[in-house]
Amino acid sequence: MKIKHQLAIFNALTRLLVILILWLMLPILVQNVVYHHINNSLLEKKKKFIEHLNQEEINDFIENPDDSTETFSEFSTLHNEFLVLSHAPIKPRHKNSTFSNDYRKIEGEENEYRILEHHFVYGGQGYKLEIGSSLSEVNDLTFVIRFFILIVFVVILLITFLADTFYIEYLLKPFYKIIDTKIRRVNEPETFDHTPIKAASRDFRELDFVLNQMMDRIAEVFKKEKQFISNVSHELLTPIALLKNKLENLLQNESLDDNAFDKIAGSLKTLDMLKKIINNLLLISRIDNNQYEANEEINLKEIVSDLQEDLQDRMDDREIHFINKIENSFVFLGNKTLIHILIYNLVTNAIKYNKPEGNIIIEDGFVGEHYFIKVKDSGIGMDESQLEKIFSRFARISSDQEGQGLGLAIAQSVAAFHHIEIKVESVINEGTTFTLWFQKAN
Repeated sequence: MKIKHQLAIFNALTRLLVILILWLMLPILVQNVVYHHINNSLLEKKKKFIEHLNQEEINDFIENPDDSTETFSEFSTLHNEFLVLSHAPIKPRHKNSTFSNDYRKIEGEENEYRILEHHFVYGGQGYKLEIGSSLSEVNDLTFVIRFFILIVFVVILLITFLADTFYIEYLLKPFYKIIDTKIRRVNEPETFDHTPIKAASRDFRELDFVLNQMMDRIAEVFKKEKQFISNVSHELLTPIALLKNKLENLLQNESLDDNAFDKIAGSLKTLDMLKKIINNLLLISRIDNNQYEANEEINLKEIVSDLQEDLQDRMDDREIHFINKIENSFVFLGNKTLIHILIYNLVTNAIKYNKPEGNIIIEDGFVGEHYFIKVKDSGIGMDESQLEKIFSRFARISSDQEGQGLGLAIAQSVAAFHHIEIKVESVINEGTTFTLWFQKAN
C-alpha cells in the first residue's frame, strides 16, 4: 500500500475515533442542556403556582383537608405536563426542591417525566408539590440529533478522507518522482538523472541532494571497479597465457623423461583451472556491474534444444536420459550468451550430481502472467544446510565432483541481471529441481 493511502487511512481512523467519542458523549451533552432548560421551566411554574396559591384554592383542590391521602392533580391534554399537590409532613433537613426522572401513569398511559418535587408549609400544614414535564420529546429529539450528527460526521469523514488523499498526493508528488527517476536507477549510475527535483518541502529537496551525492560516489566506485576488472583481466590472464605457452613448448622437448612430462602436464592443468576461475570471477563481476547489453530476443525452447545436442555425449557416458518437455516458445529480451550460460550451468549441474541411468527433465508453463522453466534431476539431492549455500562462490555440494563451485554463483548473477527468480527444491537421494520464474510473460 502506498504511503499516501496509509496516511489518508490513518487520518480517517483518527477522525473516526474522535467522531465515535463525540457521538457517545453527545446524548449526555444534549441531556444536560435540555434538563437545564426544563429545570428552569419547572422552577418558573412552581414559583407562579406558589405565588398565586391561597387557602381557598387549596380547599378547592383538596375536598377533605383532614385526609392526608387526598391529592389534587391536573395535566395537559397531551400528557406533556402534570401537577400534583398532596399533604406531606415536613421532615428536618429535607430539601425544599429536588429534581428527578421517573415514570408516571396518567389515564392508563405511562411516560417518563422530569419531575420537580417541592415541599412547603402553608397555614401550618405541610404540602408536597410535584410538577412534571414529559421527556418523550427530549428522547426523540436526542435520537434525531444523534442520527443527524452521525450522518454529518460520516459525510465529513468521507470529504476529509478524499481531501487528505488528494492533498497527500500533492505533497508526496516530489517523493514519488524521486523514486521513479532516481532510486529506481540506483543500479544504473550511467543513466542516473542528476537534475534537481522541484519540491516545496525542504525535506524532499534535501533527500534529492543527498541521493545525487550518493550516486556520484556510486558512479565513481563503479568506474574504479570496472577499471580494476580490466586491469585484472590483463595483468593476470596475460602471464598465465605466457606460462602456458612456455610449458607447452617444454612438452615438445624429447629429452624429457616421463616424470618431468607428467609434472609439466599437471602444471598446465593447474593453469587451465586458474584461468577458468579468473574468467568465471570476471564474468560474475561484469554481470554485477551491468557491463552486458540485454537487447536480444531469446527463445528458451531453442536454447534448450541446442544444449541437448551439445551435452548429449556427456549424458550418454553416464547413461542419463534427457527428457525435453518444453511446450512454449517463450521469447523475451535479454543477453543470449548469458542465458545460455545460465541454462548450461543448471543442466551440467544436474548431470554432475545425477545418478547413473538417471533422468533430467526440463519442462515449462505459465502461472498467471508469469512463465517458468524447471530443470529436474534424479540425483543425490541436498539437505537444508546445503541449500542455504549453493549460490555462494566456491561452494560445492560434493567434494567427489570436479569444479570450482562457481557455476551456480554465475547462474544466480545472470538470473539477477535478467530479473529472473531462482527457486530450489531438493530431497536427499531423490533429486533436485531448479525453477526459473520470469517476471512477465511476453
